[in-house]
Amino acid sequence: MKGAQILSTIPGALPDAYAEQLAELQANAPPMGWSFVRRRMMSELGPEWERHFRQFTHEASAAASLGQVHRATTHDGQDVACKLQYPNMRATVESDLRQFKLAVGVLQRVLPAIKQDQVVKELEARLREELDYEREASHMRLYGDMLSDQKRVTVPKVVEALSTGRLLTMEWVSGEGIKAFLEGNPSQAARNDVARALFYAWYTPVYRYGIIHGDPHMGNFTVRQDHGLNLLDFGAIRIFPPHFVKAIIDLFSALQADDEDMALAAYENWGFTGLSRDTARVLNEWARFVYGPLMDDRARLIQEDDDPNFGRDIAERVYEGLKRTGGVRPSREFVLVDRSAIGLGSVFVRLKAKLNWHRLFQELIGHFDVDALASRQKEALARAEVPPPLSDL
Repeated sequence: MKGAQILSTIPGALPDAYAEQLAELQANAPPMGWSFVRRRMMSELGPEWERHFRQFTHEASAAASLGQVHRATTHDGQDVACKLQYPNMRATVESDLRQFKLAVGVLQRVLPAIKQDQVVKELEARLREELDYEREASHMRLYGDMLSDQKRVTVPKVVEALSTGRLLTMEWVSGEGIKAFLEGNPSQAARNDVARALFYAWYTPVYRYGIIHGDPHMGNFTVRQDHGLNLLDFGAIRIFPPHFVKAIIDLFSALQADDEDMALAAYENWGFTGLSRDTARVLNEWARFVYGPLMDDRARLIQEDDDPNFGRDIAERVYEGLKRTGGVRPSREFVLVDRSAIGLGSVFVRLKAKLNWHRLFQELIGHFDVDALASRQKEALARAEVPPPLSDL
């Protein structure tokens, strides 16, 4: 389901009919029935769990890969969303991860140019973290703090007294999915507003705090009536060492200046080791595709080529180049940066947003200071009481 969620957001990755069906998995997977829900709520809040609520809907409002959401009203009249994890998910995830590693092992033999071991470790750690709703609650506190000055982005507040390790209760926020928003034939200004809010929601935390939301599929946010955004899911969060964020900016500067030495140093600071200059040149082709809209100081679509296979063609050329130059081992830190960039780019393509991406980016990286970021990150993590990442334990 996680794989299908990602594939369904990328234009051209699948035939339209497949993408449309798999898009339903973003928020409309088959839910648990009421008898299961009742037993699960009892296991989390005790046999008298219903006394906490004035109303609790039997039907799920949304269901996805790890759990489902029920709308409820507390006894003090607060509308809330109760995100309830499916039963036995930890054992299920561990079983799926074993199968995933076997599949990656086969893929590695067939497509050896990209060494996948660090990718697998990263995705394993982040998926295990997603099972811990107490950790996710801390991520919500963190994002509420980091985005407190972004008035066009709403982060729901956690209801701590009604949350556990497998039940996350938060304030209910109203909005519509991106698909429904687009079906309403919104104006260009409305499309741009949503895209701008999405850009700030994802990249303010990156360039001010060194933290990224690694799961930008369209089921993880809704559009407010004023064309702002509600962020809804905070399981896949990655905390970067500050020098890694500096390397992201350094690579942008290197591509602008066509400076191969600076680009090679940036990749090494990303955790790519033993790169030849030829391999770095191949990686630069992919980087120019991802960074391209940020380098162009004018209002434009995120992808101006009408060919739906444009990105896939570049990816194939890059892969052939990597085979020719000896291959590459992506670092753990690279995985969610790349996933977020491609996932967000796909949403921007669907929105047909036309913005000056260069100036939005420059606004975020202006006066960048790696030591100031390190200080902000440390303070924000402490305020939100975020536990150490599993990969650091």
